[in-house]
Amino acid sequence: MTGIEFEIFIEKLFQCLGYTTVITKASGDQGVDLIIVKNNYKIGVQAKCYSNKVSNSAIQEVVAGRKYYKCDKVMVVTNNFFTKSAVELAKVNDVTLWNRETLNKKIKEIF
Repeated sequence: MTGIEFEIFIEKLFQCLGYTTVITKASGDQGVDLIIVKNNYKIGVQAKCYSNKVSNSAIQEVVAGRKYYKCDKVMVVTNNFFTKSAVELAKVNDVTLWNRETLNKKIKEIF
């Protein structure tokens, strides 16, 4: 699955979870691949389809995207796991993380 295919998959997943979704532009997205909204609560999502663990850079990007897109919350979703450092950085910046296990649970809730 390519990065774009993963973004589209994540968009469809959030739609099934009752969110309104908008994919941001592919180039220069300012760290947010997808905007999801439910009950006027706006969340910026960074989708990472990686063969390795996701590092700090994804957290830094989505934190920057929070202000750019005026999001109430931001999160990073991956098909893999996060480095310890990324988890620590996400915690202090109030970034929600969905790793492979969380993603699988959400998929099973729907299908």
